[in-house]
Amino acid sequence: MKPVYFILGTPGSGRRAIVRDLIENGLAAEEKALVLVAEGEAADPTDADLAKLPNAEIRRWTWTEPIIPPLEVPAGATIFFLADAHANQIDQLEALKPWLESQGAELARIFCVVDCHLAEQNPVLRQWFDACIHFADVVFLTRREGLANKWLSDFIKHFKDLRYPCHFVQVKAKGHLATPLVWLDPTVRRVTQYFDEGESYEIEGLETDDLEADDEDTGLLPPEPYFIRQTSGRRDKELPDVREFFPKK
Repeated sequence: MKPVYFILGTPGSGRRAIVRDLIENGLAAEEKALVLVAEGEAADPTDADLAKLPNAEIRRWTWTEPIIPPLEVPAGATIFFLADAHANQIDQLEALKPWLESQGAELARIFCVVDCHLAEQNPVLRQWFDACIHFADVVFLTRREGLANKWLSDFIKHFKDLRYPCHFVQVKAKGHLATPLVWLDPTVRRVTQYFDEGESYEIEGLETDDLEADDEDTGLLPPEPYFIRQTSGRRDKELPDVREFFPKK
């Protein structure tokens, strides 16, 4: 099955630089890589470096809410799928599982790239980053230059205290990673169980004759909390609109 790395983050956080390093130093020269970048994402200086990699192809994709459209993927390619930063990350995560199944692909890991300057300067976005990290196997901390050490240590400590199993990686300038093979290892480190293979989930409002909704022994996992919707269609856990904080073009 085609391995997929799904990458959350904001424009300018360094997602493409990290992907370039993972392909160049984490994949063998003969391993094909497909990098999917949302149509609405601006060009990035790293695009030229990605284009120089002989085993990498960059392709644009378009979010068509509420689904991720089917895509033709080269046989045997490793897919680095950058979420559309201008669209709701939770909507895309919810749509990712059926997309993987329809593509005959397998989720390797979810990465979250945290722009530390953006997070530090805008505390209101903490809820947004918390949600993304809930789904992440690896959290890459970028743009740390000039940042107070206490802020960064407190940021990481918050999740360690909650016993989050994900890795936290302090990325060097230009997206260089010391151990790319470690981060490509598909071992699950995320909090969410939504993507676990073979697991069943409760569907809100659904009851059967032989299973009560509050039966603790149903063998069903509770709904993913970030996906629960009210009767109005709005999510129980609504996140701030991060687009208001993006750099102005």
